[in-house]
Amino acid sequence: PTPVLAFAIRHLGAVAGVEVTASHNPPRDNGYKVYLGDGSQIVPPADAEIAAQIESITSLHDVPRPETGWQTLDDAVLDAYLARTDEVLAPASPRTARTVYTAMHGVGRDTLLAAFARAGFPEPVLVAEQADPDPDFPTVAFPNPEEPGAMDLAFAKARETAPDLIIANDPDADRCAVAVKQGTDWRMLRGDEVGALLAAHLVARGAQGTFAESIVSSSLLGRIAEKANLPYEETLTGFKWIARVDGLRFGYEEALGYCVDPEGVRDKDGITAALLITELASTLKEENRTLLDLLDDLAVKHGLHATDQLAVRVQDLSVIARAMERLRENPPTSLAGLPVTKAEDLTQGTDKLPPTDGLRYTLEGARVIVRPSGTEPKLKCYLEVVVPVKTPENLPAAHARANEVLESLKQDLSTAAGI
Repeated sequence: PTPVLAFAIRHLGAVAGVEVTASHNPPRDNGYKVYLGDGSQIVPPADAEIAAQIESITSLHDVPRPETGWQTLDDAVLDAYLARTDEVLAPASPRTARTVYTAMHGVGRDTLLAAFARAGFPEPVLVAEQADPDPDFPTVAFPNPEEPGAMDLAFAKARETAPDLIIANDPDADRCAVAVKQGTDWRMLRGDEVGALLAAHLVARGAQGTFAESIVSSSLLGRIAEKANLPYEETLTGFKWIARVDGLRFGYEEALGYCVDPEGVRDKDGITAALLITELASTLKEENRTLLDLLDDLAVKHGLHATDQLAVRVQDLSVIARAMERLRENPPTSLAGLPVTKAEDLTQGTDKLPPTDGLRYTLEGARVIVRPSGTEPKLKCYLEVVVPVKTPENLPAAHARANEVLESLKQDLSTAAGI
């Protein structure tokens, strides 16, 4: 799994690491990650410097390859990673929550099962059809838990076995998806919901340090950190930025990525995130409560922070460029009936953020960010609506209002961008 490589760099004192991975990409695509010696992914200018070295090569025969001095690692590095996972959980915490788990045809299964066994959780029930590594991903169109249909087999297994939660990794196991029983069926939690739950759990355990997230993630994390008197930072999208935050204790982004042990792994880690969310589910289970109950508590305490995404997958990348150009030439003055109080073109950067190809609109009680995906042929629009909640009895009305505004934002943004 990718998190094991990120751990190994720091554990072994390596100067760099390379991961070739299926990740959550289509079967025809490999992902390629490069880490430097601090265990986090490369950022400018290292990326351009590496690219320049690649461009300077005219023939592979000219690249020196030493015949000796190589060391092939054994399972000792994996054993060290698993030992490090002990640091994630609180001593003597409840370990009773039962899970259904899917590896999404990837490489997470054996490592996650070993970590769960080591922690003393009940053995996860596997989604057998997706348990073995398979680069063809035969049961899913895209091996990403966020994609429609990707979790169907996990939901079916949960209906059979009635666990407390469903855990899914993407194929390289650096992302963690969570699904819960709601009413008579199961639903995926949004990445922002899991991020808030993990943050609240760490605050309750007395965690100290900086809480950080990407700018496209929910502003609820900032509210939680502020209430707990903890430092809080926003970064550009991607863990290459989040992992570099000084004094980082917890970092997340809405695309199912969570860094819960930055001293061990300075990247998102779907194995340790699964351990921590299962510890939280176990703690709540002892109180006859659920993850959804805690989300309601957070909404009453901080306001309902509802998020959604409008994502358009394209064959022709020029469609994305035209949509961004259209928004820059004719920025919307209102969306969903809410006036745009601030429109920012992030290509120039801000006083806290380096330049990036993105647009940010601040509205009364809402926020919209539009950017091309960095890993897929998609235009992504990240939406957030914040609705005050005075009492628990107001929650249904707040959810209804948030859903109404989110749907209107999608429609108006589609029109404004010409997508």
